[in-house]
Amino acid sequence: MNKITNLFVDTKTMAGRCLLLTRRNPDMVLTSFVAPVMMMILFAYVLGGAINVGSASYVNYIVPGIILQSLGQCATTTAISVSTDIKTGIIDRFCTMPIKKSSILSGHVWESFARNGLATILVVAVAFLVGFRPKADFAGWLLVLLILSLYILAISWCSIFFGIIAKSPEGAGAFSVFAIILPYLSSGFVPTDTMPKALELFAEHQPMTPIIDTLRTVLQGEELQSHTLAAAILWCALLLTFFYFLSVKAFRKNISR
Repeated sequence: MNKITNLFVDTKTMAGRCLLLTRRNPDMVLTSFVAPVMMMILFAYVLGGAINVGSASYVNYIVPGIILQSLGQCATTTAISVSTDIKTGIIDRFCTMPIKKSSILSGHVWESFARNGLATILVVAVAFLVGFRPKADFAGWLLVLLILSLYILAISWCSIFFGIIAKSPEGAGAFSVFAIILPYLSSGFVPTDTMPKALELFAEHQPMTPIIDTLRTVLQGEELQSHTLAAAILWCALLLTFFYFLSVKAFRKNISR
């Protein structure tokens, strides 16, 4: 029991440190909070009038895609933060202290979860201001919260892994290319059947599409297909598990040098 308590306390301390560093870093604040809000406004007012998604409101259509794209931007700052800690040697110092080594990574995950959660709330709030009108009931909102929580944990561990293996913080920042571009190559902003066949095939079978489709269907109060929900949860679980073990393995290898 004491080990669990100590791990919780150490993780809380590390997460508090990461949150403090984020608050003092204007670049991270800009990337995590300002950029997602601007993307919501850009797509709603600049591109929305030129894109036809059928009878649905374009704002209602793109909110899930904007959220995932924003979470990708936020995850980039986590990768940079982890890489910076490694390159400055602060993690080596932490490893000489009487703390649980696993709390170093879990602290970054807690901070990432809190920051991503706040970014999501900001995006949804701005979406309401520009015309977003969800029809989900209480159970639907709980399901949205579950899917987003799983995705945030998955993208956080993914960013931590890239932060550990990157040669520099700048290299870790390149992770954003994958985290941000994938929502665009999905059903997030236009229906996949409007894409060229090769791109349509990719879009329909990559992780973002079932996650976005699930969020969109639930938020609009429509009937959710069980296979779409299963695919969304499975993708999140697989990515979370895969990058968790990769991150732990890479971290142990790094601190054993």
